[in-house]
Amino acid sequence: LVRTRDPAKLATCDVVVDVGGVYDPATQRYDHHQRGFTEVFGGKFDTKLSSAGLVYKHFGKEIIATILSLEEADPKVELLYQKVYENFIEALDGGDNGIAQYPADIKPKYRVGTALPQRVAGLNPWWNQKDVDVDGQFLKAVAMTGQDFTDAVSYLGMSWLPARDLVVKALDQRMDIHPSGKILVFDQSCPWKEHLFNLEDELCVAEKPVYVLYPDDNNQWRLQCVPPSPESFECRKALPQEWRGYRDDELSQRSGIPGGIFVHMGGFIGGNKTKEGALEMAVKALEA
Repeated sequence: LVRTRDPAKLATCDVVVDVGGVYDPATQRYDHHQRGFTEVFGGKFDTKLSSAGLVYKHFGKEIIATILSLEEADPKVELLYQKVYENFIEALDGGDNGIAQYPADIKPKYRVGTALPQRVAGLNPWWNQKDVDVDGQFLKAVAMTGQDFTDAVSYLGMSWLPARDLVVKALDQRMDIHPSGKILVFDQSCPWKEHLFNLEDELCVAEKPVYVLYPDDNNQWRLQCVPPSPESFECRKALPQEWRGYRDDELSQRSGIPGGIFVHMGGFIGGNKTKEGALEMAVKALEA
């Protein structure tokens, strides 16, 4: 590994990343600083690539397949290739190219200081530090970034993606749960929101689900409202106002359903001791 901007030294390197002023995959040159560079990832992504994005664009599928022990031609790799770019790489491209995440006239309500770029920047020598091992700090940044990337791929490949199959199953069985098709039941908790919205579009789901049931860590059951979008705190149909903020026996009395545990003041989630009780809550809320 050589860290230099010396053209003579760069000419001897097999691969050059983020320096040199050349983007040429045929000669393994991956810089993005040169005038006229406009490369993007493609598809729905139009953020100009940094060198991180360039390397990922050309080698991402191979890397994902290696981390997850998959064949590169496996359809899962393509899905994850897109998802890892969206969740991990695009933010690095935008930040490195000075592309604002939102309009300049919007003032952030708070600062984010723990994202990967800030953590890497924190390894740079302070202005008043002397005798710092800069190359050593660089290698720390490499290790940290590599671990973050590997963790992201591992989570998406081994946790997020398998949940898609559970959402497909719940959608297939929803009419057996309730004739409206608006209640989904999972046999275990999983990251379902994003998959549900994607599958609703892919499968052209007409009657969109409004409630999701799943067991919690205590073998009790949660009833969660589906938001209008994955990032929203709103609900397609919130739980009844007269249940909100109540717990245990008082909730059971007000709802007329035994086993009540709680309903959040916001009306977006509640709980019952049993699956049957949670389902009864969902049906009653649906009809309210």
